[in-house]
Amino acid sequence: MADRLWSRRQVLRSGAGGSLALATWGLTGCSATAPPHLLASRGDLPAAWIARLPRPWQTRLLEEPDQVRSALQAPGPRRPALVQLGDGWAVTLARADLQPIGTPALLERLDPAAAQVARLFAADPGPLLAFPWAINPWVLLLRNRPDLVRRRAEGWGLLLDPSLAGAVVLPSSPRVVLELVDRDGERLRRLRRQAVAFNDHDGLNLLLSGKAEAAVVPRQRVVPLLRRDPRLAAVLPDQGAPLGWNLLLSSAEATAAPIDWLAEVLEPPLLPRLLAAGWVPPLPDAVLERAVAAFPQELRQLLHPPAAVLARCRSLPPLAPAELLRLQALWDGAAPGPS
Repeated sequence: MADRLWSRRQVLRSGAGGSLALATWGLTGCSATAPPHLLASRGDLPAAWIARLPRPWQTRLLEEPDQVRSALQAPGPRRPALVQLGDGWAVTLARADLQPIGTPALLERLDPAAAQVARLFAADPGPLLAFPWAINPWVLLLRNRPDLVRRRAEGWGLLLDPSLAGAVVLPSSPRVVLELVDRDGERLRRLRRQAVAFNDHDGLNLLLSGKAEAAVVPRQRVVPLLRRDPRLAAVLPDQGAPLGWNLLLSSAEATAAPIDWLAEVLEPPLLPRLLAAGWVPPLPDAVLERAVAAFPQELRQLLHPPAAVLARCRSLPPLAPAELLRLQALWDGAAPGPS
């Protein structure tokens, strides 16, 4: 395991500022008269929602969000009209690359917390540059560990249980890992010793194959698994969790966003399908409670946690340079020593 995980790539994913030189994506056959297109990384937009995108809009999927970010910054007609990005990537975009997405009426239907994210964490008043269509707390997923599930009141402290030594998959973002231990250096040192991997892409495979017993993953990836694998149990700690947001953004000078299509994510018949797949729009408490009423109790609690728990969940806005350096030093100082 590499000691230094705070790479430039992870700084971007964690929501910190910075620049990154990336290769632009190449699409043949594009021209200034090509239909407007929506660009996303694979797995970051629900297929059921993509299928409802109206003509003449088209969808293109890339493998990684950094490729989506680069494509939005590319000059000329190849630029997408709409992009899906997580908030950690979106805050690194130059404001000149974006225009207000035109969804103030939709934002009024969301929980008030979504307004700050729609401004990309800028102070109010500020332009509404993003449509925050899904909210995604990190959760603890356990495999064949009913003993730990019974101790769920311990929250993230379960990750430090001696029985999980070398059996925990942690996020590849150091900033998220730091939030799990409330930026406590000693607990961070202990947690890093517990890890079998820091891996967002293959972490679930390590868990499902038995090479790990616990993984910290976004809620959206957990819900479909819980519906079909009885070995698994998920814990969203009462102390709260780091929050990620799924955002749609409109590129500068692009054609107007398809507002009616955006609205479909907030209501039936699409909303129940998205919830079943783990995608949860940031709807007001009462609206979301009705939307999840038909789900089994375990899933209802995960999709619609108590308001007090959600209030303790924390978004990850951009870091000031001094704070970034402080957290980098904290991370480096907690690197596991020789065994």
